[in-house]
Order: sequence, then structure tokens, then C-alpha cells
Amino acid sequence: MLPQLYRHRWMDDEIEAFRDQVRRYIAGEMVPHLDVWRRQGYIPREVWQPFGGMGFLLPELAEAYQGAGASLAYQLVVQDELARAEMPANTAVHSIAAHYLMDYGTEAQKQRWLPGLASGELLAGIALTEPGCGSDLKALRTRARRDGDDYVIEGAKTFITNGFTANLLVVAVRTGEAGSRGVSLVVLETEDLPGFRVGRRLEKLGQHASDTAELFFDGVRIPADQLLGAREGEGFIQLMSQLPYERMLLCVPAAAVIERAVELTVEYTKQRKAFGQSVFDFQNTRFKLAECATLAHVARTFVNDCTQRMLDGILDNEAAYMAKLWCTEQQGRVTDECLQLFGGYGYMVEYPIARMYADARIQRIYGGTSEIMKDLIARKLGMS
Repeated sequence: MLPQLYRHRWMDDEIEAFRDQVRRYIAGEMVPHLDVWRRQGYIPREVWQPFGGMGFLLPELAEAYQGAGASLAYQLVVQDELARAEMPANTAVHSIAAHYLMDYGTEAQKQRWLPGLASGELLAGIALTEPGCGSDLKALRTRARRDGDDYVIEGAKTFITNGFTANLLVVAVRTGEAGSRGVSLVVLETEDLPGFRVGRRLEKLGQHASDTAELFFDGVRIPADQLLGAREGEGFIQLMSQLPYERMLLCVPAAAVIERAVELTVEYTKQRKAFGQSVFDFQNTRFKLAECATLAHVARTFVNDCTQRMLDGILDNEAAYMAKLWCTEQQGRVTDECLQLFGGYGYMVEYPIARMYADARIQRIYGGTSEIMKDLIARKLGMS
């Protein structure tokens, strides 16, 4: 058993009842299919419609757009429970896309797309990364050229989560000059869209149930009213505004995986015998697990505090960067330590710890690499 944690104000009875509902649904309706989804490389889009019907996709969405009007803590609870069950982060990306629309979309855009995102009829992806442009969004090349009442889009994207299954994309494009001021976001409904093409579904080290794809835009024509917001050139600001929330969508699952890894390893080492005693009874095992349990406790305490600060409107960018950096680094460390205690079985994919180890590796890369997080934290230190 991990230590009991201090109950923050956001952990009320209603949210705990919601957590229980989410956990039961995932265990009963999703986990039994997870192995099939891993082998095929994607979760079918229709899976998310009953999930949305239960109010789990976008509980934070306003009631006017078919959400529950709940706090962001409810979405973080969903991500916590999905990660604990080894479900990939598809709905985190979906939530981020919805937040771009909530914060920057016109009322017509919100009415057009948000109800479908809440119900699961629409599954969203965010197309930022390009073959020659990773974290440096100022250098992106995909261009949207204005042609009368339309935009014509030319370019390519890669490493796009939900790229194969999404039917709505928020796409970063260049509408103007070089640099950040020339970046805009456009929204595409991709089904039967001429000129739009999904390339390869990319084979990854981990996160096998999450589809990651190449996307191509060959003269894609969309109405100009699918520009996100009222003006061109605001895409970079729109993207940067969501960073604290996006970082929370990564560090919350990190804390969940750390906890689950420790639980699984304690259970395994107590059952596994070696040299006439349980593996747990060796001093090295007990010391290693004590270290991992401590990291689990600290990670969860840090995440819960950041969640409270976010709900109070006082979570600053630097704290979110620190949470993303530290929690994902510890996720990698703990899953590695725990896998070692499984011995040879830890290297077998049939054991959850092996999958968790592989899945954890991307956490230090996507959403801003650990190196970028350190640089952003250091910049603030230099200004103080």
C-alpha cells in the first residue's frame, strides 16, 4: 500500500464518485479490448462515443456545448484513470483541441464542433509537428494560402496522435511572414476531404494502441471561416496559452503510472520465490521499493498541489514545466527500477511492467522534451 495522501480541496465526494464511475467503465468496457487495439495499432473511433455518452470525454465543457460544466479536475481524473489502466493519451489530445476551440473559436465555430467533440461523434487531433520542424513551431512550412473565400493548404505533418482515427483536426499553418507572427490555426473536418491524405501509421516503441500517423495536405481547400478565431497570425499565441494545462495532462498520467508500477512490483516480488524466500524479503528489493514508493508519494503530492493551483488560477508556467519535467523523468526511472525486480519476466511484453516501461519513454519527448523544459525553467531563473 502506498501512503495515504493529504486530501486537497478539489478532492470532494462528487469527484471521487466520478472517479469510481470512470474506473469501472474503463475496466469493464475498454481494458478487455486493449490487447486487440495494441495489435492493430489503433483504438476505433466509435469506441469513444459511449465514453462521451457517459460524460467522460469533455466533462469540463460548458453545458451549452453538451458538456457538464465541470472543473478541469474532472478531465485530469479521467486521464489519471486511463493511464492507470494502460490506456494511451488519445483523449488528452482531444481535450486540448477542444480547449483551443473553447478559448479562441467564434460562437459559430463552438456551436458547430464542440457538441460533437463532447459526444464522441468527432474525434480530434492536433497537427503541429512537421518532418523538418519539431518543437520549433516558428519554422513550420505547411502553408494556407488565401484564395477568395477559401484557404488552400499545402504541406505535411508527422507524429500526429489520432492522425489515423481523427475526423477533426486543428492544424498549424503558415498564413503570413516567417516566424511566430505568421502562424495560424485552422480546423479541418477530414472525412472525404479532397486533397487530404493519411500516410503511414508509424510503428512506435510503445503506446501501441495509440495511432500516430503522417498527414499530407495536397491543395486542401477549406472555407475561410475555418480559421480558428477572428484573425490570422494568432496561432502561436493560441498554442502557447494552453501550456500549463497541457503539461498537467502529461504529469498526471506519469504519477498514475508510477503508482501502478510500484503496486504491481510489490505484488509480484511478494509472490516470487528465490533461494527459499520471496524476492520482496531481500534487502535490495525492499530498499529499491522504498525509494520508488517515496517517489510515487512525492509525485502525487506535487501533481495534486499543481492541480489545486490550476483550479485556483495560480498555476504559473514554470511550475507546470517543472511538474512535466520531474514527473515524467521519475516515471522513466521508477518503471526501469520496477522492471529490474521482475527479472527476466519484466522483459516479456505479456507483463504490464514491460509495456509500462516502453510506454513511459515518450513522456520525456512529447509535449516538450525534458531539455526544453529545463531551458524554459532556466530562462525564468535568469530573469529573477
